[in-house]
Amino acid sequence: MWPVVGLLVGLVIWHIGASIWATRFPIASSFLPQRTFADAVRLLGTGILWPHIAASLIRVGIGLALAVAIGVPVGLMIGYWRRLELGTSALFQFIRMISPLAWMPVAIMLFGIGNRPIYFLLAVAAVWPILINTATGVSHVDRQWIRAARALGANEWAVLRRVVIPAIVPDVLTGLRLAVGVAWLVLVPAEMLGVNNGLGYYILDTRDRFSYGELMTIILIIGVIGYTLDAIIQRLRHRFSWTLGIRDA
Repeated sequence: MWPVVGLLVGLVIWHIGASIWATRFPIASSFLPQRTFADAVRLLGTGILWPHIAASLIRVGIGLALAVAIGVPVGLMIGYWRRLELGTSALFQFIRMISPLAWMPVAIMLFGIGNRPIYFLLAVAAVWPILINTATGVSHVDRQWIRAARALGANEWAVLRRVVIPAIVPDVLTGLRLAVGVAWLVLVPAEMLGVNNGLGYYILDTRDRFSYGELMTIILIIGVIGYTLDAIIQRLRHRFSWTLGIRDA
């Protein structure tokens, strides 16, 4: 019930703010909720938006897949071998502090324009939450479990596969949840790099056409999709949590 109340309060604030703004700038009436919802029904009903939504989701999916393919193995190694963590900590923290959008010129020089620089930017943005949470999860695995596995004759690969990896699934999913949020934020400016579809591209298109009602519709849809993706991963984390009482912050 309370989430619904919060959404209704936000809707009221949106309506009041846009109405006050419209008294000074008539064009601001395009930002009113009723105008936005009417445009949303029209755009979704006519199918105009679905290809753009699909393009954005595919790009995010590929970027996250690259981030997982890099972040989970590297995080496993860093968390499992202390010397590797000490040797890479300063370098990784330095690179992590650079905004993903700062890599835009580099991405264009390396990959040109199109989808490939977008995949690169999304992977750069999403890899750090996955890597860090994976490494943290490995470092928090109960060492008694590892010693018990070794006492039963397990080699290092068996310890990783049978003990460490199952134990860190909640941590990996937490990292993935954070990564989805970061990637979804980076997606919109990244899709302004010379592509002709996607939600970020459509925002530029609505701006150029002065179609501010459609612009607000895209903003609303971006929020809805992001919220849905976060909720799905949160449910998965609860599903695979092996520790009783785990709750997301």
